[in-house]
Amino acid sequence: MLRERAPRIQARRRGDRAVTLRIGTRGSALALAQAGTIADALGGELVVITSEGDTSTASLASLGGTGVFAKALRDALLAGEIDAVVHSYKDLPTAKASGLSVAAVPRRADARDALCARDGLTFDTLPEGARVGTGSPRRRAQVASLRPDLELVDIRGNVDTRLGRVGADDPERRLDAVILAAAGLDRVGRSDAVTELLDLDTWPTAPAQGALAIETRRDEEKLVSRLDHRPTRLTTSAERGVLAELEAGCAAPIGAHAFVEDDMLFLTARIYAPDGSAHLTASHATVLQKDAAADVAARVAAELLAAGAAELAPLG
Repeated sequence: MLRERAPRIQARRRGDRAVTLRIGTRGSALALAQAGTIADALGGELVVITSEGDTSTASLASLGGTGVFAKALRDALLAGEIDAVVHSYKDLPTAKASGLSVAAVPRRADARDALCARDGLTFDTLPEGARVGTGSPRRRAQVASLRPDLELVDIRGNVDTRLGRVGADDPERRLDAVILAAAGLDRVGRSDAVTELLDLDTWPTAPAQGALAIETRRDEEKLVSRLDHRPTRLTTSAERGVLAELEAGCAAPIGAHAFVEDDMLFLTARIYAPDGSAHLTASHATVLQKDAAADVAARVAAELLAAGAAELAPLG
């Protein structure tokens, strides 16, 4: 247990005794910052849960993708060790977990990726052969697609560790730039490192990037449901719906962007060949009605599959 946030007590009872809502989180600085905002809003306390993804130095792909971070948290929730979990929504597998529910999706932060480069460089002004660090298959494909002259370096670690490699003295560790989520940088107070925010139209990001998901046991959604933001739930559900329809993991080279405007839900998704040599894009819109997110996601995914998405990238 990391710390208690006692001024406000959530209405949860154990027997005849009111107790504080226990909110599970990973122990990284980013996870603690994200979960801390939820704890502040709900008057809960944070409980740190360690996962295999936090202790292993292996690549995320070899560990089974970013879903490895969710398993330990979900196990603790099902075991009754905690009452709610705060996830980075983009890291949550699309398959529903038995006995659990995404009870709230708070208002989304910036969904864009951010370039953090030495000497104020932008993506276009990085010199030929510049070393760019990322652990994301999608970002690797996007870099390779737009700037095949750059050298890609697979990296792991927290935000400060990654930023510390930009312009490092050690030539083996030195990178010219890293690509990170703008929302994460803002949440840990490192937006100062950003040299360029990458436009979503040309650089779509991971489905649900910038959004948080609060998971509870089924039938206990009311513990956190007041934090749910309907437009964010709609757009992230549409983006994640593409992953589910394609039977793709959250580490697949897929970017998606949805938004609500004039009572319409718009969705664009792009899937890349892992080496960036090709990509496919599909866009659809639907009126805001029941099952709008599922409907538009199904149409986007169907168009991508018909165009050859399964042959372009590893799905299933």
